[in-house]
Amino acid sequence: MVAAVPRFKLDLLADRGFYSFATFSAATRTGAAVCRRAPTRLSLPILEVLSDGTYLSALVDPAIRGREREELLHEARSGAKPDPAAAHVVRVVEYDVSDREGQELICLITNITDPDALTAAELAGAYQRRFEEETANGQLKSVLPGPGKVLRSTSPDLVHQEIWAYLLLHHAISSLICPAATGADSDPDRISLLRAVNIVRRTATGTAAIPS
Repeated sequence: MVAAVPRFKLDLLADRGFYSFATFSAATRTGAAVCRRAPTRLSLPILEVLSDGTYLSALVDPAIRGREREELLHEARSGAKPDPAAAHVVRVVEYDVSDREGQELICLITNITDPDALTAAELAGAYQRRFEEETANGQLKSVLPGPGKVLRSTSPDLVHQEIWAYLLLHHAISSLICPAATGADSDPDRISLLRAVNIVRRTATGTAAIPS
């Protein structure tokens, strides 16, 4: 599936480890456009298959079981809108990643139920970019300072200065990675920042002049 840029802003993107019926309900009550990866064992009954191959399903409060649950599913299947305190009609986008080892099915759930409003490719692309942002945060947190290390500054002003220094360093190394990857006809996202940092450290012969 080709990653596509969404035509409008998604308000909330989240991974499967953060799912719960309560948090999904709280987000939708605000009117937010929500897309999140479904946990592996989440039950997603097919209510209706849509024109683009995605399908409508229902998230039901896990405390509701038996006959009451079946009645909620029947209500959602008929096109009616169930009580949001008990269930939500969602759209499900399923896809796998062709260049990843193994066969991992990625399943996204969203309250954007109209395929014309946001395509499956756009939703998958948005979820992919969420991982890129997470990777960048991890680089700033772990790769540049080194594993297990924290900021060494002891005053608010110096902490602020140290954070800016890491941000500038990350930007500088990224600006070296991008043209190098482009020249090799490769995706910059596939270049290891840690390896780039090690190359910069080995090739740096001295420190910049710092005015007194």
